Amino acid sequence: MQIHWIDTHCHLDAAEFAPDREAVVQRAAGAGVRLIVLPAVEVGNFDTVRQLAHRHGHAYALGIHPLYVERAADDDLDRLRQALQQHRDDPRLVAVGEIGLDHFVKTLDPVRQERFYTAQLKLARDAGLPVLLHCRRSADSLLKGLRRIDVPGGIAHAFNGSRQQTDAFIERGFALGFGGAMTFERALQIRELAATVPDEAPVLETDAPDIPPHWLYRTAAQRAAGETSRNEPAELPRIAHTLAALRGRPLEDIAALTAANARRVLPRLQHLT
Repeated sequence: MQIHWIDTHCHLDAAEFAPDREAVVQRAAGAGVRLIVLPAVEVGNFDTVRQLAHRHGHAYALGIHPLYVERAADDDLDRLRQALQQHRDDPRLVAVGEIGLDHFVKTLDPVRQERFYTAQLKLARDAGLPVLLHCRRSADSLLKGLRRIDVPGGIAHAFNGSRQQTDAFIERGFALGFGGAMTFERALQIRELAATVPDEAPVLETDAPDIPPHWLYRTAAQRAAGETSRNEPAELPRIAHTLAALRGRPLEDIAALTAANARRVLPRLQHLT
């Protein structure tokens, strides 16, 4: 019997998939990836992710990514509010995201990031939707916002925080996203978290076409030579093998618990197959 998986974070609308997007979706289905969550990153791709989700039977989220806030118009938050209202009864709209903070890219305006993050938390709270959080080196700041604005949980995407931060997200009803980074043996902190967090914490994600697992990784020299390292959702089962090995659990158990966690923190997934 085929195992079924949920990819909780995949940018299927990305330009990297333009040449063969239909084949990417078919390969994912063939690998047993039953549901894929497609987060928006800016107002300009709201319609695209929604249409892709409906065309292929998947799910989507609407939000403004922290790496895109500096090119966002001042009225984009109003446009997000309007989109959430317009599609409030769409069962495939499962979250507000991808939103959050990025403290890795030093050229970003932290004040503008914070303003967009806070405003989008309020929109998620008002819509009764969970959030998909971008949390690159920003876990403490994200948690500070969550303490002020109570949203109905969600997923800390590509999580790589401390144990204290881990516990704080879990206490607030969040799951933690684990993907390709976990497959690198040198990623000691991520692998330790993946091995030891409570069963109700982990969900699986690819972040495709980004964060390739180790078997797709290319060095800078290889990339300069034209070798590609595109990730895609069909890689999720192989990524899951790493989580199973780290937790010392059968693959079937990992499929069941990560799918159950995804459906718990993104409740509208419960009504999708």
